[in-house]
Amino acid sequence: MNKRILFLCSQNKLRSPTAETIFRGHQGIEVDSAGLNNDAEVPLSHEQIEWADLIVVMEKTHRERLNRKFQHALGGKRIVVLNIPDNYEYMDPALIDLLKMRCAPYLP
Repeated sequence: MNKRILFLCSQNKLRSPTAETIFRGHQGIEVDSAGLNNDAEVPLSHEQIEWADLIVVMEKTHRERLNRKFQHALGGKRIVVLNIPDNYEYMDPALIDLLKMRCAPYLP
């Protein structure tokens, strides 16, 4: 069975969609992405949290916001903080390298 990984950032415009794009098709995983802001491209839903085996956030503030907004839905969910600041464009080669490096320990 595939491991389901949910990538989160603020707006779901740059970092988390880049992660979803580069890891889509990676063997042994399914991926999705969303944003924690109410006006995100794809706002985070309870269904996405339920679906995920692993939740990957870009910054500590995202984990704090996730805990605040969805604490009741997070029981037993593993949350990983990548510490990737909002300094990159969508599919920026430097962002792709950073995501691959920081996500490697969590991929099958």
